[in-house]
Amino acid sequence: MLDVFLTVDVEVWCDGWDNIDAKFPDAFKRYIYGPTSTGDYGLPYQLRQLQEHGLTAVFFVEPLFATRFGSAPLAEIVGLVREPGHEIQLHLHTEWVDESTEPLLEGITGKRQFLRYFSLQEQITLIRAGAGLIETAGGGRVNAFRAGSFGFNRETLTALSLNRIPFDSSYNASLFGPDSGVSPQILLVEPMECEGVYEYPMTVFQSGSRKLRHTQVTACSYREMEGLLWQALESRRKAFVILFHNFELLNSRMDRPDDIVVARFRKLCSFLDRHRDCFRVRGFQGLAPAPVLSQPAPLTSPLWKTGLRMLEQGLRGGFS
Repeated sequence: MLDVFLTVDVEVWCDGWDNIDAKFPDAFKRYIYGPTSTGDYGLPYQLRQLQEHGLTAVFFVEPLFATRFGSAPLAEIVGLVREPGHEIQLHLHTEWVDESTEPLLEGITGKRQFLRYFSLQEQITLIRAGAGLIETAGGGRVNAFRAGSFGFNRETLTALSLNRIPFDSSYNASLFGPDSGVSPQILLVEPMECEGVYEYPMTVFQSGSRKLRHTQVTACSYREMEGLLWQALESRRKAFVILFHNFELLNSRMDRPDDIVVARFRKLCSFLDRHRDCFRVRGFQGLAPAPVLSQPAPLTSPLWKTGLRMLEQGLRGGFS
């Protein structure tokens, strides 16, 4: 049995930093609900699909936007996710730090895009603030974290430990993972313990083009994800972590559904529903850590699947 984590990063953006107070109401509607001429394809659509297939996902909710726009929109997101029984965890995009109406940190001017750009004490403060915002919004006490854009470092794990958050899922071997200071000599692809925190890294694979790629619904074809899940099961992997976002089923202009990605998501949900005897879709609450003693090589996907994915991405409009 393989533990599968369907993780959703829930974010709201105003598509720029000018005039954000005026832009926010429309941005919130687009990013959270995803209205189109053929229906809504945002967070509620994803929740319905998960419910239809009896699957529970982990929603890493970004709360720092509420320090600018108030707690009500955050509580609305939390309510949407919590009502069907999904798990709410913490996600931080530090681009919001200098936008807060009341300073989260002293002396911060301008953007710092990644959490890793902050000191240990600053990270402790930001994580504590984010967890408090989630709890106040009705999300309960979080026990897992993911840094925005995977921009974390080893100090992040120390900060999580000091905030009594035992799980992290910020390590991505295809992005900032190798230079995060966590497992500096060996790529991390399976759970491990570091600084008192259990790291559950993004599942990555070597594609036919020999590049590492993480398993994200917009970045992988359904054939790739299905094949990788079977491969992970057969090789007795401990965890398989998949990423998508609340707005991921929309096209880049966010004005219509991305039919290819919608189909991928629905097929993935159906696959996991059909194969419950092999794949246990779960979250971090109540999780017994399963760190491995040695890290295996990344999973692999054949060239022909890479080629088909590139064709699909081309049909989507130039996505790689």
